[in-house]
Amino acid sequence: MVEQALQTNDPPGPTSGISSQPPSAQTAPWTPHTVLSTLPDIPTPHTSSPLPFLHILSRLKTTKREGWRRFGIAHGESIADHMYRMSILTMLAPASLTSRLNIPRCTQMALVHDMAESLVGDITPVDGVLKAEKSRRETATMSYLCGDLLGKVGGGVAGEEMRAVWQEYEDGETLEARFVHDVDKMELLLQMMEYERAAQGTLDLGEFAWVAKRIELPEVRAWCEELLKERGEFWRGVGRTPWGGQEVGAEKEAQHVEYYGNGNAANGA
Repeated sequence: MVEQALQTNDPPGPTSGISSQPPSAQTAPWTPHTVLSTLPDIPTPHTSSPLPFLHILSRLKTTKREGWRRFGIAHGESIADHMYRMSILTMLAPASLTSRLNIPRCTQMALVHDMAESLVGDITPVDGVLKAEKSRRETATMSYLCGDLLGKVGGGVAGEEMRAVWQEYEDGETLEARFVHDVDKMELLLQMMEYERAAQGTLDLGEFAWVAKRIELPEVRAWCEELLKERGEFWRGVGRTPWGGQEVGAEKEAQHVEYYGNGNAANGA
């Protein structure tokens, strides 16, 4: 059985904060206040203290990654768990990459790329939220976090830098952004393998193996190939053949291409 972890808050899904509102308000566009209005303590904006920002950030530690829930993993990794291992992966880049990359910026990017999910939640391809709408919500949330909550902290410098690094990741044009997008997928594949192993061969998460095809840089592909070889050996050891995720159907493949593409500019998303 997959080990369960304490979950102290319900994740903010695509309709968070809307269902409790009167019918006349349910058609209003999503804003950060949609979720903030449901919190017992709404952070005070435009202060010189970082505490309101840090309190919101804590939601990343307790909000779970949604993709696993469809497979019965209700108490799996949090968004913060995912970003932490991504940040470590960036520091393990081989010399062929470190000679061309700004590694500290890559680590920063890994730590902030999903920051907006503290309010938006982890929207997945099956949630029915268009990529453009997901991007709009995340952009609005980053403006709130980095502007309203951090705009007067230390002159707003840190907030501006976080916002710029996040936007660089979203655009997906720089080598640093491309690397971190690949690392994002690599971390997903690692977690896939670990959940399968923890379930002792009773859980096949091969649907997620599809993202291996979206990894671009040869150095990260080499990590991926090693991991998939390890996965194959594991499944042979339990006497089963897992799904490799090669064929997911046209509709789901389109969802995956849009969701797992390396940024807006790089993939037209």
